[in-house]
Amino acid sequence: MAASRVVIIKAGNLWTSTGAVDPAVIAKMFARGFALLTGERDDAGALSSLFRPDDRVGIKVNTIGGKAISTRPEVAMSLAGWLSRSGLQEKNLIIWDRTTRELSDAGYTTSAGRSGIKVFGTDADGVGYEAGLVSHLGVGSLFSKIQTEFATASISLAILKDHGLAGVTAGMKNYFGAIHNPNKYHDFHCNPFVAEVFDAPPVKTRHRLTVLDALVVQFHKGPSYHARWAAKFGGLIFSLDPVAADSVGWTVIERLRKAAGLPTLKDEGRAPEYLATAERMGLGRADPASIETIEETIA
Repeated sequence: MAASRVVIIKAGNLWTSTGAVDPAVIAKMFARGFALLTGERDDAGALSSLFRPDDRVGIKVNTIGGKAISTRPEVAMSLAGWLSRSGLQEKNLIIWDRTTRELSDAGYTTSAGRSGIKVFGTDADGVGYEAGLVSHLGVGSLFSKIQTEFATASISLAILKDHGLAGVTAGMKNYFGAIHNPNKYHDFHCNPFVAEVFDAPPVKTRHRLTVLDALVVQFHKGPSYHARWAAKFGGLIFSLDPVAADSVGWTVIERLRKAAGLPTLKDEGRAPEYLATAERMGLGRADPASIETIEETIA
């Protein structure tokens, strides 16, 4: 069986003189990342290998950390721009999270118009959670209607962070923001709950792609922002395998921790054990020996 592919794209000229990121460079990172991930020669071919032309794509971001450590609007809008330029209709693209307020606090301009890219939270008028409880394995939750009704396909566009309980919060745990009761699932280092929420039908049947915003990585004292333990990694991480994406994200965090003289997450008793659980459940590959990692820096 072929290894799961994970692509890391970095850019040396990502940061402007003001400390902001250059959207034009982000766009190039997406184009190169999708080319390497899919093996397709052009954007249209890459898109068609991932989505149907009529798909309504929900781009689930993570904005609970505020402007300092959330999925950046420049990244989310660049992804939506790549999707629309490559063949999807803007009106079928939704950038979303739990609340519209959290999106606004993270720097997003919210919009729910009929045309154009939409940006709003589950708490927006006419949205909310499904009335029926989804009971699956050890979890029971109401799922956002954005995940269950508005979107036919889902992208987890998460920020890569250390997490005091789970060890790592990335693409899989991002779907905790799609349920009404994530507070119930933080015992035992969030294991097996991260895997079980992901395995629930509203997520598993729609998830197509993980992209991790690793431009700035909180590698210690997460998930809230602490400047001392946040590093400009300057990367985007792509994978069709949700477990492999998070496993490589864990490797990145350990790389930054080692450079800072910190112990490993395992040594601190915080290894993200949910990844091995997810692998046993057949959700993807956690073992680095089964993951092909391609890392490239674009000019």
